[in-house]
Amino acid sequence: WTLIIGVMTVELHLGDANSLKEKRRILKSLIERIKNRFNVSVAEVAQQDLWQRSTLGISIVSCDQAFVHKVLAAVIKFIEAQGTVLITNYQTEIL
Repeated sequence: WTLIIGVMTVELHLGDANSLKEKRRILKSLIERIKNRFNVSVAEVAQQDLWQRSTLGISIVSCDQAFVHKVLAAVIKFIEAQGTVLITNYQTEIL
């Protein structure tokens, strides 16, 4: 069998964040909900010092490439449905 690794970067705009403290509160909640719902790894990987912008790195490992695509697509839909952040860009890579 072959391991399939799905890696996604998601650029976010946090319009409601007026300080780094608010940004961290919003992101912490979002990251925990993503981890718990989809069993993926998530971390803020860029733009840590900006109040209203963030880049998340999300990864998943599976033996099924279709499953990897399905989960990453579901994560995007989940983030969009939250209403607390706006996705400005995302990129997916399968390794």
